Amino acid sequence: MDRFDAMRVFTRVVERHSFSLAADDLGLPRSTVTDAVKGLEARLGVRLLERTTRTVRPTLDGEAHYRRCLSLIADLEDAEGAFGGARPKGLLRLEVQGTLARHFLLPNLPGFLAEYPDIEINMSESDRWIDLIREGVDCVLRFGRLPDSDMIAREVTLLERLTCATPDYFARFGLPTDPFALDGHRMIGIRSLTTGRLRPMEFVIDGATRQFPLPAPMTVTGPESYLASARLGLGLVQVPRFHAETDLANGTLLPVLQHCPPPSVPVHLLYPRNRQLSPRVRVFIDYVMRAFERR
Repeated sequence: MDRFDAMRVFTRVVERHSFSLAADDLGLPRSTVTDAVKGLEARLGVRLLERTTRTVRPTLDGEAHYRRCLSLIADLEDAEGAFGGARPKGLLRLEVQGTLARHFLLPNLPGFLAEYPDIEINMSESDRWIDLIREGVDCVLRFGRLPDSDMIAREVTLLERLTCATPDYFARFGLPTDPFALDGHRMIGIRSLTTGRLRPMEFVIDGATRQFPLPAPMTVTGPESYLASARLGLGLVQVPRFHAETDLANGTLLPVLQHCPPPSVPVHLLYPRNRQLSPRVRVFIDYVMRAFERR
């Protein structure tokens, strides 16, 4: 294993806090990963990692060397990509919300992989807030407001939302014409996996967003269950228009209060601030921007 390969192994061990997880990510035997780090420590004459039975953490020297390795690896990848028509390659680890993946990313993904056949994609679906570096993820696609973090957050689009429910629900509870006259109505609650808070109904009235908490006999944490509960007539929901297009077209769901819609919500692509982007991440970011522009 050459020095740059050893650096790649070392940075992955630091990020994953584990020799085993780093080995799985890189497709290497654990013994190879261990030997690479030991060889790097021997060559530098310093201890780079503190090992315990539960985790692996960088020493002060290890943290400094990790930052330097990131810079050197990024420079090498840039140099390799600038000559001889080299193509972006390697494993790209993504974390996305499943609804966004199915509607925006997956339809055009065959074309992306045909253009970059040496890129391998590992995509996980989740709505939770994650530590990209610790979990070995290159970038994350998220819908909605973001908590504070040191990640770079690039807005890719704003999604229009609407308020809707089934015809059967409106037959039972009445057709609302004003957000201030929602007494007796109920909503399907959606709870944030990041904050644990229940999202209230929101309406833009005279240019300002007003919140209207309603009783929520049914609470979910995922957008698919949220929409499925709405189809069962369990309450009002506020969803992105793209997510309810089919239901609106066939009359399963009816929109209401369209003169005061919920505020639009952003979609962001997030990636680590302290790491230079590899060529494969750069071309994927370009692909994501184009995928949302097409909608």
